[in-house]
Amino acid sequence: MYIETGEQMASLLTNSTYAPPWWLPGGNLQTLYARTLARRYPVRYRRERWDTPDGDFIDLDWIEPGGGNTKLLVLFHGLEGCSRSHYALSLMTAARQSGWRGVVPHFRGCSGELNRLPRAYHSGDSAEIDWILRRLKASDPRSDIYAVGISLGGNMLLKWLGENGGDAGAIVERAAAVSAPVDLNAAASVLDFGHRRAIYTRSFIESLKPKILAKIAAHQLKIDPEAVFACSTFRQIDDLYTAPIHVFKDADDYWTRASSKPWLQHIQIPTLLINARNDPFLPAAALPQEREVSASVNLEIPDSGGHVGFVSGSFPGSIAWLPHRIFRFLSSK
Repeated sequence: MYIETGEQMASLLTNSTYAPPWWLPGGNLQTLYARTLARRYPVRYRRERWDTPDGDFIDLDWIEPGGGNTKLLVLFHGLEGCSRSHYALSLMTAARQSGWRGVVPHFRGCSGELNRLPRAYHSGDSAEIDWILRRLKASDPRSDIYAVGISLGGNMLLKWLGENGGDAGAIVERAAAVSAPVDLNAAASVLDFGHRRAIYTRSFIESLKPKILAKIAAHQLKIDPEAVFACSTFRQIDDLYTAPIHVFKDADDYWTRASSKPWLQHIQIPTLLINARNDPFLPAAALPQEREVSASVNLEIPDSGGHVGFVSGSFPGSIAWLPHRIFRFLSSK
């Protein structure tokens, strides 16, 4: 059981309990290696499809342990992630072991089937978070909802929490965000260059390209397919597709308006924010400081851990620290 109580809330840079293994140095190795440990978490889901308010659909993957527990863990995944991502499998395993229900809502186009509309999802899509959480609460008003966002999903969740302030407490009990790119301009400034561009950005862009090309064909979008093929950076793909299709002027406008960092001061429900200083997706200088968050936000910024890595223990290691830490926070009073 991942249950502890009595944690004190404070908007401080806490001393983290995370200890990186000596055999896995550096943020890049910690980021990449963590994904290989997903096979240790065999999770079976039940899929449910919801129609969206604007005529599209999303798919949700559920775990439902017996016992009628009213606690529900809602996990919002990262860019091009899904319910099979390593962090989703480890967190849903922790939920099952704790007797909680759990659900992973897939952002549009991330469940293995292209969504119906030209739009997809983006880093600041707090409106999508809003209707999902409100529908979950309305479908079972007795449920106690605990929301967790990973990477892009973490930025979206933090933005929603800040936008809703105290009203978020009518829907969500507590929340946590992990490796959230709270400053998208700063994230792009490192991901679009050098080895990070080769290791990470290229993989994301190559995953996005077929979806964008399919949308161009299905909806006769006025986007040159050759320009999509030529994209190799987030700036290029966001200027060409993400920004205009989601009603932003350009990539800079999108990154500025979608970043959650300005909203952290407005969060009013207990929220844990875990970001490693050596996260290759976000420069350490862009991490939020105590003065930039409300008293409801508990910052935990370990020196190491990578981007949603946090591998620990002797070789071959484990990714159990993160779900243990999140559940300890969510379950505290």
